Amino acid sequence: MSSSPIQTLPVLPLRDIVVFPGMVVPLFVGREKSVKALESVVKANNKIILVSQKNGSQDAPTKEDLYLVGTTATVLQLLRLPDGTVKVLVEGVSRATITGFTDNEEFYEVTSEPLDEPVGDPVETEAMFRSVISKFEEYVKLNKKIQPETLGAVSKITSPSVLADTVAAHMSIDIPAKQEILEIINVAARLEQVYSLMESEIGVLNTEKRIRSRVKRQMEKTQREYYLNEQLKAIQKELGELDGEKDENSELEEKIKKTKLSKEAREKCESEFKKLKNMSSMSAEAGVIRNYLEWMVALPWKKPTKVKRDLPAAQKILDYDHTGLEKVKERILEYLAVQARTKSIKGPILCLVGPPGVGKTSLARSIAKATGRNYIKISLGGVRDEAEIRGHRRTYIGSMPGKLIQSMKKSKSSNPMILLDEIDKMGNDFRGDPAAALLEVLDPAQNKQFNDHYLEVDYDLSDVMTMVSPKTN
Repeated sequence: MSSSPIQTLPVLPLRDIVVFPGMVVPLFVGREKSVKALESVVKANNKIILVSQKNGSQDAPTKEDLYLVGTTATVLQLLRLPDGTVKVLVEGVSRATITGFTDNEEFYEVTSEPLDEPVGDPVETEAMFRSVISKFEEYVKLNKKIQPETLGAVSKITSPSVLADTVAAHMSIDIPAKQEILEIINVAARLEQVYSLMESEIGVLNTEKRIRSRVKRQMEKTQREYYLNEQLKAIQKELGELDGEKDENSELEEKIKKTKLSKEAREKCESEFKKLKNMSSMSAEAGVIRNYLEWMVALPWKKPTKVKRDLPAAQKILDYDHTGLEKVKERILEYLAVQARTKSIKGPILCLVGPPGVGKTSLARSIAKATGRNYIKISLGGVRDEAEIRGHRRTYIGSMPGKLIQSMKKSKSSNPMILLDEIDKMGNDFRGDPAAALLEVLDPAQNKQFNDHYLEVDYDLSDVMTMVSPKTN
């Protein structure tokens, strides 16, 4: 404590600012008590104590809402504005502690006592003095809010106390942290606190700088890719106009986005399309990939037709299309009744056996009509190559999917009714056994993941109603 006499001075509560000794600060004052306090100071040519509020949002702070350590200041200039507020220019002089409040009702008035500022160990203080200046240079380079001229002004300061206060005033720290520095009267300790806060702030600023740099690089990469893609589109459009051709890649990409593919199929299509974009449209491989993607987007992955389960209507259709064949129609209705009850097509597979001309194919067509499914017929007579069922791998010239996948594309729905005709006329040779490949189509436990060699991804055939018809003579 100082030996200076206790003074009775008006108080100006401050929101969101801490004024240090030596600072010249413009303030806008609008509260009635604060305006009266300033008027009394101007009349008496006296000083005023600037004290920060603990909560800046309070319009009428009480004694408990004010810090007890503030700054004694002189009023350099006072200007009344038309809206009733007062603009005042104050200069901090010295630290002061509030020892008590008076009973003045017009404005806040306190008894205060100036605080001495012991320097401490001169050697330690000088070391901290130099460290703070060096650290402040680093801080200014990172904090763009501080003007470069401030560094020149700070470097000319010779007083450790003034240096600590000036640096604290320019730091981007909160009010409690600045108030804590104001309350430290030992100069060496104050310099150390300022240095510690700068060290912490520099760490945060370095992190922000790294984040900004990373974000900037990502934005530059995105902008660069966007710019190049726009250029590529413009070039392709120009070439398309010259050649009279549309941009096939853009159309294909749009089809891939719109088609309801399975997760595996979408990943495969996106991977293949990425390859396609990076190669010349004149290359042979580009044609193979484009043909593959055209097949993928043309298939009905998740496009079922509405299945009818109306048995009386099915009986009418069968009776209308076929005269007689009562036992056959009865067995078909039993088959459809089981499916309607279980709401599943898992179970026995209908086999229509009979000589040519008895109506096997027309019965199958009637069943498809009665159930609301699209009808597809696959003739298997003379098929000896397994690739006819499973498809050829894309490494072969002119490769295509197998008959099953071709039929699915033709049906344009994911739940058609397929008649496998002449199934008994298939053969096998050195090219494999196509009958064995059909097991994966007919077996309900396997057909959910039917793998065609051409597609290279699993295709779901579990919703397909399958019927077989041997060709008996």
